Amino acid sequence: MSDKATSLVSLFNARHGSGDHNSPYDIGLVIVALALMSIGLIIVTSASMPVSAKLYDAPFHIAIKHGIYIIIALIAAMVVLQLPMRFWHFSNPYLLLLAIGLLIAVLLIGRNVNGSTRWLVIGPITIQAAEPAKLFFFAYLAGYLVRRYEEVTENLKGFIKPLVVFFVLAILLLAQPDLGTVVVMFATTIGLLFLAGAKLWQFFALVFVGLMAVVALIVFEEYRLRRVTSFLDPWADPFGTGYQLTQSLMAYGRGNWFGQGLGNSLQKLEFLPEAHNDFVMAILAEELGFIGVVSVLMLTFWLAMRALQIGNKALLKSRPFEGYLAYSIGLWFSFQTAVNIGASAGILPTKGLTLPLVSYGGSSIIIMTIATAILLRIDFELRVEGVQALDRKIKAKSDRRQKQKDAKQKLKAMLSSVSAEASHE
Repeated sequence: MSDKATSLVSLFNARHGSGDHNSPYDIGLVIVALALMSIGLIIVTSASMPVSAKLYDAPFHIAIKHGIYIIIALIAAMVVLQLPMRFWHFSNPYLLLLAIGLLIAVLLIGRNVNGSTRWLVIGPITIQAAEPAKLFFFAYLAGYLVRRYEEVTENLKGFIKPLVVFFVLAILLLAQPDLGTVVVMFATTIGLLFLAGAKLWQFFALVFVGLMAVVALIVFEEYRLRRVTSFLDPWADPFGTGYQLTQSLMAYGRGNWFGQGLGNSLQKLEFLPEAHNDFVMAILAEELGFIGVVSVLMLTFWLAMRALQIGNKALLKSRPFEGYLAYSIGLWFSFQTAVNIGASAGILPTKGLTLPLVSYGGSSIIIMTIATAILLRIDFELRVEGVQALDRKIKAKSDRRQKQKDAKQKLKAMLSSVSAEASHE
């Protein structure tokens, strides 16, 4: 550790105490994120064993891949944690261009799976472009709100501009097609604009237009309309359009209060499609019951609320970019969790969205972990901001003392020289 880092740590300990509970990092946030990832690894392992044995003749194949994704995600998080927030502040327009480039590349050379083109394959690496696109767009939106805050809050033109960018991304996402990601991004965008101080009539107008657009997209696409009708009454066709949802509801029903026990799910035995991915919460409910579901919901709720608290703290300390980015991450986690669990529980139409930090999926777990690392970095900079200011103040005081000491020594030397010359004469 460098002398500078040692000095800051010493100052931090002097200011806040030297106990482990006074770490410059939010240990609670780290523990909650790791808890969600650990629960995810356990449930994904349990849910994926039958399909993994069938497809790869190795029951732990998918679980091992998920474990590797978690390790990569943690390494990526440690790298991102070293990046100062000014990197995201100044690079967010370029990150947005990268997101648009990835979404265009997916449409041109992406891999098609079950009628959807969402994945870029680069050698052994598979990237779901929608995941980094969400993070990069939210970083851009936070930067835009800082650069054009008065325009956003005072006139319609400034309010519409970020929506034009969202519209471009939405068209590219719908071409895949991926309505679920568009809905989450739209909900997060209007939530962030509302928190930033947009006028209420603009907010409600945007909500109304967005709902009308979603309804239109559902009505004019036959497969989406089938999903909605099956969601309204899945038991009308339990072996057809309502099959996935009915199987998911049976998993929830079997779970009861405490579940059937870890590993004892029946629905994962190839009855429930995507059991380890989009419907992992149904398997968790079946094996760990109502208590397990509530535990995951409480952990996710705590993480989202902590993100909003960090955002509020950043705004109070006049760091608006960090504040808006933390807000967007908290809203993003909240809405995506609500959509995922709502779909598996029959509250919302089925959407192909992962459960943050829990579901199987390399791109999702990596990007969500990076987002959590950004929250940690924002909180870290807010914690050490006062310490760094104190360090600068101490250094300036030390420099002044040194200059005064040097001046006294020079004056003393001059007096000694004059005295010597006088005595010589």
